[in-house]
Amino acid sequence: MANNKSAPLNDAVIVALSQLVDDAQPERRDPSHYDLESLISRHGLTAGDPKSQGQTVGKAKRVRATLSWAYGNSEESGGQFVYGLVSLIQGLGGFRESSSNFVGEEAILNCVAVFYAEGFELSSDGHLRPKVLDTLAGVALTEALKSYVRRTAKGTEDAELLTGTGKDLLEAIAAHVVQQKFGGYSTQSNFPTLLGQAYAALGLATPQDQPQPGEGPEKRVERAMFELACSVNALRNKQGTGHGRPWLPTVSDSQARMAVETMGVIGERLLAVLGGAR
Repeated sequence: MANNKSAPLNDAVIVALSQLVDDAQPERRDPSHYDLESLISRHGLTAGDPKSQGQTVGKAKRVRATLSWAYGNSEESGGQFVYGLVSLIQGLGGFRESSSNFVGEEAILNCVAVFYAEGFELSSDGHLRPKVLDTLAGVALTEALKSYVRRTAKGTEDAELLTGTGKDLLEAIAAHVVQQKFGGYSTQSNFPTLLGQAYAALGLATPQDQPQPGEGPEKRVERAMFELACSVNALRNKQGTGHGRPWLPTVSDSQARMAVETMGVIGERLLAVLGGAR
């Protein structure tokens, strides 16, 4: 069974990751084609593998072609393949300079940069993990939250809804808004209270704000988004991902995907208004 841990997948990641298995080198290094074939098969990406289709390709082109296919056809499996390949290379010593399989400093730095832009940290020894938001503040935290929002827009259920802080994404964004606007927030506030504070800080209308004569239809949308955010939050399994999927047992997979995408839409709007958009 494939590991369900996932990583970002986009064009920059595809290029950088293929450089980790670049076989245009005088010395052979692992992973081998057999290693890649096993990983590709495990994640159900054989249809995008050129070597499985009878083509003669090097390992770098094989990885690039397979991930390019996954990006357009099975992004969730592709993200799991990305995580698995980094872990495989780590296990083979690819991030250790003294190893015969060392991938090279330049290739590692490229991967560090592209993963960082997507809200992930790749350590010098090859550990890939989401940024821990509790260690960030200000602009750095805003950018990290935006990277999570981009992932939720794709319906990626592992989009680290518990963002290393014990909060789900909307809680983390609401807390960040209040912190930026008021200089602090109460960690004891429940979600509706915290979201209400964020709404107030941004000048958005909540259901408690009575409609005013002549107000625009956008205020109705703001109130609806507030109600929707609270409803999605109520679907959460408050025990968190450490006790299985982050949703109540009654929530179906399609409902969970809807909830993830909803979190992304609302979170994106809050961050946009925080950044000065109207």
